Amino acid sequence: MTSQLVDTEVAELAERAVGGDQRAIGRMISLVENGGSQVRQVAAVLPAPDRPARVIGLTGSPGVGKSTTTTALVSGYRKEGQRVAVLAVDPSSPFTGGAILGDRVRMQEHATDPDVFIRSMSSRGHLGGLAAATPQVVRVLESCGFDVILIETVGVGQAEVEIAGLADTTLVLLAPGMGDGIQAVKAGILEVADVFVINKSDRDGADATYRDIRSMMALITRDPNEWRQPIVKTIAHRGEGIADVIAAVDKHRDWLAEHGELERRRRDRAKAEVTAIVLGVLAKRFAVTEDIAARVAEGEIDPYGAAEDVLSR
Repeated sequence: MTSQLVDTEVAELAERAVGGDQRAIGRMISLVENGGSQVRQVAAVLPAPDRPARVIGLTGSPGVGKSTTTTALVSGYRKEGQRVAVLAVDPSSPFTGGAILGDRVRMQEHATDPDVFIRSMSSRGHLGGLAAATPQVVRVLESCGFDVILIETVGVGQAEVEIAGLADTTLVLLAPGMGDGIQAVKAGILEVADVFVINKSDRDGADATYRDIRSMMALITRDPNEWRQPIVKTIAHRGEGIADVIAAVDKHRDWLAEHGELERRRRDRAKAEVTAIVLGVLAKRFAVTEDIAARVAEGEIDPYGAAEDVLSR
């Protein structure tokens, strides 16, 4: 297959991907990640999903066990007969721009399952804990018929709030003895979390972490109809508490549907996706030339005047 695919080849690739061919799914995602003219072709040939997937985000500081929890959740959902996709967003290599952690290495127990698709994505310097192409990749996976899409963010801490705008339910993972209670306040994580998960709860300090989060939640004035985040304790490497996490996610989804929030979140997600595409096109169309940059740097023209010159073109 040539690197520059024609429309019919993209259509054939999409047909194979929708049929469950994991290589084809991976190739479709690569086309989306790499950008260019083929992204539009991919969007055009993918069928609308029969039903939206459940999109679940996992975020938290490095070392809290996000990958282990993700692996345990995959096992839990597979026991329910769900097809599961995992997007593990890794930090970028400063040399190649590629993912440098490779979470697939930690998820080998699911590597041969045809109903589990695991993909490590590079953040490529994008802030917010996600890769810029993540919304489009979620759309590809939905079209391929996955029931559950788990998105594990980079794990950078306070900048990692973008997942709340992409996921139906966001899990914020904490661990005893890591100062996560105070860190959560600094990061505004209370607003991001739909479910708190205290992993490694067999360690000393798990009860104190639970009390810290509960106390912080008590400080917030809430509407009686507002969702109140549950706090679930887990020991992910043993699979303990994972069923409780899945039950909490299901309860949150029911609440979203009952209050019309699920539809609103999906509309907001679509709006943000389209806005990002529009801004990307405009950024290329109105790119600042080296000549204009030099004139601003040398004081010949002020930045606002330069911006007006760019827009006038």
